[in-house]
Amino acid sequence: MRRTAAEDATRQEQGMSKAAKIWIGIGTVLIVAAAALTLYNIWDAARADRAAQKIGNALSREMDNGSKDRNSDDTGKLQMETITIDGRKYIGMLSIPAEDLELPVQYEWSYEALRISPCRYTGSYLTDDLVICAHNYAKHFSRIRWLAPGDDIYLRPVDGSQIHYTVENLETVQPTDIDDMIENQSDSGSHWDLTLFTCNIGGQTRCAVRCHREEE
Repeated sequence: MRRTAAEDATRQEQGMSKAAKIWIGIGTVLIVAAAALTLYNIWDAARADRAAQKIGNALSREMDNGSKDRNSDDTGKLQMETITIDGRKYIGMLSIPAEDLELPVQYEWSYEALRISPCRYTGSYLTDDLVICAHNYAKHFSRIRWLAPGDDIYLRPVDGSQIHYTVENLETVQPTDIDDMIENQSDSGSHWDLTLFTCNIGGQTRCAVRCHREEE
């Protein structure tokens, strides 16, 4: 029995309708997943902000009380002093007035530690080659990409001193260019006493803020 042209058209429309429903379903799932991810990122950023504020308040109190640990490496050479809070060591408080940021800085970095506060990636303020990393949470290092040459940055180590840095320039660095990130000399020979870095939006590149130390 042969189908009429009308029946063929009806079957074709039904097939197209099923395909449309499938694509609509897939699109709905993707929209829901994107919304869920956005909500999670907002929640995680707020959690990180609360964690950093809590630690920062505790660290400031300990610093005001004169508490600190004396650290030495395997050779016995004195290292940066730290204060231990909740099992983690902190070297001091980092302040970026231009972006209204004040954050505790951990002595050792890990992906888990970065969920709490910025961390020392390598180097030291004692040897003027300090590199500090952080997630691009809204209240952590997301705003450093808006810094400009001449902006002030302050580090208040737990020993009670204060170190004043000035932003020299900003760079975009590839995630695999670890040597470029921690290298404290530019192509022009400038010396960077402090580097702050975080992921750019999308996570494909890193924003590095290069700073020099001001003389007291």
